[in-house]
Amino acid sequence: MKHTVSYACDKCRNSSYEEGDMRVTGGFLTKIFNIQNRRFTFVSCTECGYTEFYKRQNSGVISNVIDLFTN
Repeated sequence: MKHTVSYACDKCRNSSYEEGDMRVTGGFLTKIFNIQNRRFTFVSCTECGYTEFYKRQNSGVISNVIDLFTN
């Protein structure tokens, strides 16, 4: 996949990377009910594997309710 953003890994200076999204639970109750209410985007170097995470805004109550019933 070609990317239009200029990227250089902080560790090895490689210019190719992969990106994706990740959702995780936050507190005690979200762990019990498996509600993944914290969202992150990650960028990972394809050469050395160094990965950076960027916090994203929560998607809202409706998404959390759907998570509750689909997990």
